Formats: sequence, C-alpha cells, structure tokens
Amino acid sequence: MNHDAYEDGYIRTILRSVRSIAIVGASPNTVRPSYFVFKYMLERGYDVIPVNPGQAGKQMLGKTFAASLREIGRPIDMVDIFRASEHVMPVVDEALSLAPLPRVIWMQLGVRNDAAAAKIEAAGIKVVMNRCPKIEYGRLSSEISWMGVNSRTLSSKRAPMPTNGVQRLSLDRESFGTDAANRGMREPPKS
Repeated sequence: MNHDAYEDGYIRTILRSVRSIAIVGASPNTVRPSYFVFKYMLERGYDVIPVNPGQAGKQMLGKTFAASLREIGRPIDMVDIFRASEHVMPVVDEALSLAPLPRVIWMQLGVRNDAAAAKIEAAGIKVVMNRCPKIEYGRLSSEISWMGVNSRTLSSKRAPMPTNGVQRLSLDRESFGTDAANRGMREPPKS
C-alpha cells in the first residue's frame, strides 16, 4: 500500500468500522494533542481507552488509563499511536501479541515507521501513518468545514445545517434522501 496518500474511502471505511480505540500515549494534559483526539473521538461515540503506564489506574473523562494494551483485557478494533516513530515497533509488537488482533494500527501526525507498517500488513492488519483520526473524521464528515477550514473536499451538495449546539455530522454525509431520513438526518435545503 502507498502510505504517502490514502484514498478517502480507505479512511472512511476504517472510521466507520471501528468502535473501540486504544490511544497509546494518551495524556490527561488538556493542551496535548492526544487529549484533544481522545475527547473528540469519545464524543463521536467511540469506545476510547487511554493507554499510558505513568497514568495507569487514573481516570480521564470517565475512562480508566491502562498501563499497556495487554492490560485492557478485551478486544480492541484500533490502536492509535501517539509515540515518536522510533518508539513505534514495541507498541506494534505488543498489538500483534493480542488475541484477537486489532483491525487497524494508526500512527499519528508526524509518526511514520515503514518497517512497522510492513510487519503490521504482513499480519493482515490495516495501517495508517502520519494522519490524525480526529482531523480525518472532521474532514470526511464536513464538521471541519463548519469552522472555516478547507477540507480539500468539493461538493455541490449543501451540508446539513446545524440545529442547535455543536454540529456533529456523519461520515455518511454524501447520502441524503431516504437513507439520511432513516438515520434521522435532515435533508439539505432545496436550492
């Protein structure tokens, strides 16, 4: 797989299919990127598990820190790595020792380890490197465009208008009409 560019469909499929995400290197420090990702994904309905040996047993947003992936003690769909590239391989080795195996191993922005990616893919697991699931979710759902950020996605369809509070859009934003109505989404206004 080309890890320099990912198709939107590949990322969207991952974000639609995973439910539990272990964030290795999660921090309770509210100004750290790992905290923002943890909170954002938790608010989108994912079961997010913070992993940090220095915080083991402590709570963050109602979730208990695990010291390691093995300590989680239940299946994990995705491992999100907030560690420097040179520290990725031990996390990957631990993830590959789990039963069942995670379906995805994701390396955060600035984190790339091609040897680890090859090992992960050889085990039949999907890999994403140098990307952030928070940013990708926001971009693919168009939430990020509500903040005035260029999402690199052009569409002639209007996104649903916010009804109240914080706007949270679905990864299925390209579907309107009957499918959208069945999910409780409003159809976009008619031009």
